[in-house]
This record gives sequence, structure tokens and C-alpha cells, in this order.
Amino acid sequence: MVKPTSITNSIRTLRAAHGDMTQAELADRLGVTRQTVIAIEKGRYSPSLETAFRIARVFGVPLDEVFQYPES
Repeated sequence: MVKPTSITNSIRTLRAAHGDMTQAELADRLGVTRQTVIAIEKGRYSPSLETAFRIARVFGVPLDEVFQYPES
């Protein structure tokens, strides 16, 4: 069983704010599968740094607006 990551994200909110972008549309723009987007969005998988930057660029926001890491 894969341990969930402690990194949280705002991908679902950002998709909604960008014209109700689907997971499939985001996956297509990132060059990954829809299943990868689902796993990242649910916190079951941490994307590579490169993919994380791509996600931020798709939404036109800084990386820390997409991903959050707890202080403690």
C-alpha cells in the first residue's frame, strides 16, 4: 500500500476556476494520464518537480499556490 503524501494541493479548485477544466484536459496539457492527475489531486502521489511546475504554469499561478507543505 502506498503511503499518502503530506503535501496538499489546490488542483481541483484551480480546475474549477479555469472553466471547469476536466482532469482529462489537464492530463492532456501536462502530457500525463488522467489517472496520474487523479492520484496527484487526491494526495496519493507527489508529482516530479518538473510536473509540479507544469501544473502551476497551466493555471498561471506560483507553485506554492498549487502545492502546500505543512509547517511542522
